[in-house]
Amino acid sequence: MPAALIWLVFALGLAGAEALTGDMFLLMLSGGALAAAGSNWLLNLPIWADGAVFLVVSVLLLLTVRPALRRRFTKGEGMLEPVKALEGKSALVLDRVAQHEGQVKLDGEVWTARPFDDNDVYEPGDHVTVMHIDGATAVVWKNG
Repeated sequence: MPAALIWLVFALGLAGAEALTGDMFLLMLSGGALAAAGSNWLLNLPIWADGAVFLVVSVLLLLTVRPALRRRFTKGEGMLEPVKALEGKSALVLDRVAQHEGQVKLDGEVWTARPFDDNDVYEPGDHVTVMHIDGATAVVWKNG
């Protein structure tokens, strides 16, 4: 079996393993193996040269590309900005809002809701204020 094909299988195996980890480390090694396969196929270099190409390209990818990819993929962690924008807005109670039930109309959409104070109950037609968003549930409070 030609060395270029071995490097290609190695690259595909590493890329497949990356799908299990999601850390971007194996993907960079896969890029190095792909570069080694290409250099062997184009230049027919000896196996030690393929190993050197694999090492250099993998290290360069790990030092340059991986940090940029990780920053991009972890940039939006936490609560999304549009959800934060809903905090403090007024909502209309559609279905009775109690500790484990309720719906409100908020910003033109129907949201599951629960009261900020578990003992409060709001009836349909009441106007409430969104205190915060907890997952897909609006936590609401009525002034006075």
